[in-house]
Amino acid sequence: MQEHTAQTQSPTGHGHQSFWLWVMCLTGVDYFSTLGYQPSIAFEATGLLTPFATMILVGVTLFGAFPVYAYVAGKSPTGQGSIAMLERLVHGWPGKILVLVLLGFAATDFVITKTLSAADAAEHLIKNPLWPTALDGHKWQLIVTMVLLTFLGATFLRGFREVIGLAVIIVGVYLLLNLIVVGSSLLYLGNHPEALDRWHKSVTAGEWHFKGQPFEVAADWGGIALVCLVLFPKLALGLSGFETGVAVMPLIKGDAQDTPEKPKGRIRNARKLLLTAALIMSVFLLGSSIVTSTLIAPEELQSKGKAANRALAYLAHGEKLSTGEMADHINPIFGEVFGTLYDLSTVVILWFAGASAMAGLLNLVPQYLPRYGMAPDWTKAFRPLVILFTLVNLFVTWRFDANVEAQGAAYATGVLVLMTSACLATLIDRWRSHPNRFWLFRVSWPYALITVVFVYTTLANVIEKPDGIKIATWFILAIVASSVISRFARSKELRFGGFLFANEQSKFLWDSMKHLEFPVLVPHRPGSRSLKEKEEAIRKEHRLGPEVPIVFIEASLGDASDFYQTPLIEVIEESGSFILRVTRCASIAHMIAALALELSKVGRPPEIHFGWSEESPMAANIGFLLFGEGNVPWMVRELILQAEPNPDRQPRVIIG
Repeated sequence: MQEHTAQTQSPTGHGHQSFWLWVMCLTGVDYFSTLGYQPSIAFEATGLLTPFATMILVGVTLFGAFPVYAYVAGKSPTGQGSIAMLERLVHGWPGKILVLVLLGFAATDFVITKTLSAADAAEHLIKNPLWPTALDGHKWQLIVTMVLLTFLGATFLRGFREVIGLAVIIVGVYLLLNLIVVGSSLLYLGNHPEALDRWHKSVTAGEWHFKGQPFEVAADWGGIALVCLVLFPKLALGLSGFETGVAVMPLIKGDAQDTPEKPKGRIRNARKLLLTAALIMSVFLLGSSIVTSTLIAPEELQSKGKAANRALAYLAHGEKLSTGEMADHINPIFGEVFGTLYDLSTVVILWFAGASAMAGLLNLVPQYLPRYGMAPDWTKAFRPLVILFTLVNLFVTWRFDANVEAQGAAYATGVLVLMTSACLATLIDRWRSHPNRFWLFRVSWPYALITVVFVYTTLANVIEKPDGIKIATWFILAIVASSVISRFARSKELRFGGFLFANEQSKFLWDSMKHLEFPVLVPHRPGSRSLKEKEEAIRKEHRLGPEVPIVFIEASLGDASDFYQTPLIEVIEESGSFILRVTRCASIAHMIAALALELSKVGRPPEIHFGWSEESPMAANIGFLLFGEGNVPWMVRELILQAEPNPDRQPRVIIG
């Protein structure tokens, strides 16, 4: 198969690649930074039952999310993720609409990652003892959050280099500080079992300290397990790192034997990254849930308390424990100096998590919307996108008043929908990989079970906190509306990526056709009438003599939802006439215009002769926009006028 006049971009490398453990730190700035607020949000949702609910969350992480994303990594080694998998599995307009909806949830995920992380970073700053007490905390949280987001945008405008090196340092310091806080607290609990006894008595007495208990149950282990199974979806923020883990795959160094088609080493190392990150996070989630539930008084962890959204920082500052002692009894280094160091580390990693999310958005949007014709050309540019996303971040922060809890639902919704889509993509892909099996054996039952768990988790989260789906809906509507407007506005672009030829003979005949004097192009719909009848009618109606060569075009549509097209041409010579059989067309009008413009580059521009259509203009326009057919003569003329400004080189359109 030969390619001719192709304008598609040549593949490029992904730049410098690094050891997978260092790349994991780039994932970690998003994943591990949730320790800044996850323990407090988890306690708000499940109270003293948080350790039990966290155990379920860890099980879902290791035996649900990890297997799914390990499979996704094998199917998208260049970091496309589950959205690209579903795009390949679902074709046409349903596939495009599905991608737009998922992009809406992805935008929710990434945008709220930035705004929520910046808000929590601001909360760590203004609750630090060194922050001026004369300043109103609530007002300053909004101001500081907006300053952090603006600084983030400005940093990307200047360029963001050496990202992995910075991520390694930031994550290394942050995990070390958390290890000191959580590890010291667990050792303290081992030496002071009375704190665990007090917590155990409260749990078995039904004093769980959370609002909105779903139903009345006995305070026995069966009832506790049932409540935790119902409530664990509220802890879903602890699952946030897997999409990022797949997105950074192009940065992972593989084996020397890797090829672009089969990068086995990179895939293997990506799976190591995902598993290591999941294990580290699981340990910290369990440890932090135990120490915060047993050592911090419940009233301090609730929304008005000093430990709200900063539970581990509360311990690092040596604050008062539920035992009545000060936290410096846990570790003598705990106090104002160590706590401030912990706050600064938390602020930095939360800010860097916003940088990771910004990088994700800047990578995601140009991959899809411009290629679909559903975004203006300027969205391929870096700086305009940074400015746009920064303005969106500032608006969302203002709308939520920089409140961490208020944004948690939207964040969890975005994360869970993307993870559920990864489960569905995996399930569908495995189903299609065994087409000859009986359906009972085609279904991958382990992945089906994982999918059911994530569907339940997502639905439970949406029902419990409908604000999340409302926010995501606004993002989806904004993307869909702007996409429709853009697709309509760009409908008269030529959007031609070059021709492919079915064989060498077709390529040779095409080159020969370019030198025909005064060629006439006649679109012909196969099956309506024979070519001989068509030629007789066209010569009579358009007054063409027998000396005028006619080239017939027989076109068939491919995926009409595609924006750019690279048609496949087979050229046949039959009874002195050329027949161009063109397949894989996204639009008949664009294909005809592209053919005529290519022929006009050598010799005299051709004429395109159409018959008159009885179709109504409205139906023709709708058919053109949605199905690639309709209003063909008028659209061909418009495309030619726009693509070729020189009147002497413009092919003529004649309707008879």
